[in-house]
Amino acid sequence: MSIPELYTIYRQYSSVQTDTRKLNKGDIFFALKGDNFNGNAFALKALELGAAYAVIDEDVDATDERLIRVDDVLDTLQQLAKFHRGQFNIPFIAITGSNGKTTTKELVHAVLSSYYKTYTTIGNLNNHIGVPLTILKIKPDAQMAVIEMGANHQKEIESYCKIVQPTHGIISNVGKAHLEGFGGIEGVRKGKGELYDFIRAHNGVVFAFDDYDYLHEMSKGINNITWYGTKNGIVCGQVKTSEPFLEAAITKGASFASIKTNLVGDYNLPNVLCAIAVGKYFNVPEEKIQTAIESYAPSNSRSQLIEKDSNKIILDAYNANPSSMKAAIENFKNMHADNKVLVLGGMMELGETSVHEHENLVNLIQKNHFENVILVGGNFKTTHQSFPYFNTAEEAGTYIQQQQFLNTSFLIKGSRSMQMEKVLTAFDR
Repeated sequence: MSIPELYTIYRQYSSVQTDTRKLNKGDIFFALKGDNFNGNAFALKALELGAAYAVIDEDVDATDERLIRVDDVLDTLQQLAKFHRGQFNIPFIAITGSNGKTTTKELVHAVLSSYYKTYTTIGNLNNHIGVPLTILKIKPDAQMAVIEMGANHQKEIESYCKIVQPTHGIISNVGKAHLEGFGGIEGVRKGKGELYDFIRAHNGVVFAFDDYDYLHEMSKGINNITWYGTKNGIVCGQVKTSEPFLEAAITKGASFASIKTNLVGDYNLPNVLCAIAVGKYFNVPEEKIQTAIESYAPSNSRSQLIEKDSNKIILDAYNANPSSMKAAIENFKNMHADNKVLVLGGMMELGETSVHEHENLVNLIQKNHFENVILVGGNFKTTHQSFPYFNTAEEAGTYIQQQQFLNTSFLIKGSRSMQMEKVLTAFDR
């Protein structure tokens, strides 16, 4: 079946699912395969559950006109999404970066959706499956689309751009993330820069943080750049306070003098300024911009402030790399609190630099004179330090419970695989 023919079916049902556990009646089921699963084995089950059609790339033991046989289900899903994208003549804003891309995406979406019908990436569906699924959820009433792109190796962003065909692009920053897959920091810069490459080739628009010199270098040759920053740009601002939430003083580009957020950490300033700049660019009324940003509350273990009795917890356990760890630790150091405890989980996907980067982080902790530190998993085990170390977040939680901390501030951060949010159970017992 050709993509235009499949698109005719999609237009009739327009809801795509890859997991039978989440299937609704009338969905089109795409039987994806992975290292540990094969969706083809669930195709008939999907039809029994009410799927309108099941797209498969292996023979199944049945004959049913609702089974659509293709050469490769994943490729078909991506090509269908690309075809669907081609039906829209609206701004498609693609966002990537080493840190902060999800927060930036959420803030930009909050601002744009206050004035336009805007579709965006749900959660972190930002990979080779999530990107096409996000595109296919966009309805004909869309006025804006905001698409997050994650990547851990070169040519990945390039492949997503072919599907998304972004008209506007944002690289939140470039840091030490996924070094193993990218092959070092220069590889990260090249990989993230694939978004700029597409924008450059298609005469699109970039929103960029003026303070980052490397974005000036990476964006050379792009004709349409909207800068924002602490000193230069159409929108400028500085940290007013971050105790405990970030409040930014807006010094240029908006009539409101400051903006109060529910975000923990002064490292979120570029994300806030980006959302303001995007809103101004697309003529969102200023009162709506301010209200949208001030109303946004992070979730999913991203820079959340949680209060448990007399203790305050900054939970930033969705992901971690050397760059984001450094920023979080330095921000925590500057917070005014009598008792502070660092609870840090190992950083993943750093390749041969992993031991060195964990050692650097321990040195940073010691340099900042943190006394109460709890380390969990990863290459923290091989570092030269005498802090309490545990293999799992659950073990660390048990230790924290035994200490009976009171009137204490905690920073809990680590890579997703460390599941550092499980430490929170220590405060519920």
